[in-house]
Amino acid sequence: MRDETRQPIIIAKDVHKWYGHFHVLQGINMEVQKGEVIVIFGPSGSGKSTFIRTINRLEEHQKGQIIVDGIELTSDMHNIERIRMETGMVFQQFNLFPHLTVLENVMLAPMQVRKIDKAKAEESAIQLLTRVGIPEQSKKYPGQLSGGQQQRVAIARALAMQPKIMLFDEPTSALDPEMIKEVLDVMVELARSGMTMLVVTHEMGFARAVADRMFFFDKGQIVESGKPSDIFSDPKEDRTKLFLSQILTH
Repeated sequence: MRDETRQPIIIAKDVHKWYGHFHVLQGINMEVQKGEVIVIFGPSGSGKSTFIRTINRLEEHQKGQIIVDGIELTSDMHNIERIRMETGMVFQQFNLFPHLTVLENVMLAPMQVRKIDKAKAEESAIQLLTRVGIPEQSKKYPGQLSGGQQQRVAIARALAMQPKIMLFDEPTSALDPEMIKEVLDVMVELARSGMTMLVVTHEMGFARAVADRMFFFDKGQIVESGKPSDIFSDPKEDRTKLFLSQILTH
């Protein structure tokens, strides 16, 4: 999957962030190639979600460099907006507009931000809802859907902006167990289609199936990284071994 001759689509160099005195990110270094699927895992409070949120400036880093698709993230709003145009984000909570139908939720951003006309936006939205397996829900409101269906709408909504990168922040952690698979199936299809993805998750089956590389975060640092086969069969660090032994027994 990786092409070493290309410029990485995401570069993080010595990224630090503090919340007051709490040093939440302590020198994160990561390069992601176009089309690569990265899984970030680790205990709660390890900085995983904070890091992924710095990539589209939902969180501001205070030291180091983040470059997305050749654009450096600074306080320059123009650059932030350019990066957000190319970066789709899916959260734990679905953040859908409750007063809009499923179809309207997916159509909204392309019409407002990319100035796509209504007919084209609707056609694209229906295609995306079909892709995530819920075209028949298009006229319903989010409150009428299950959590798994709402999360699939959220994925379709993010894809509607035709992003180059998709960021997932624990997208299945708020779901009932029987709904997790339907969301992961959509993410697996997306990964296999060649989308660049960064996924914060505890779903190790997903990581094993589609991740190109995994990064284990603990206490604001990357403790270990490698291919899933190496991480699962031969983790080098004791902290990684302990975490995997706890998570894989459930």
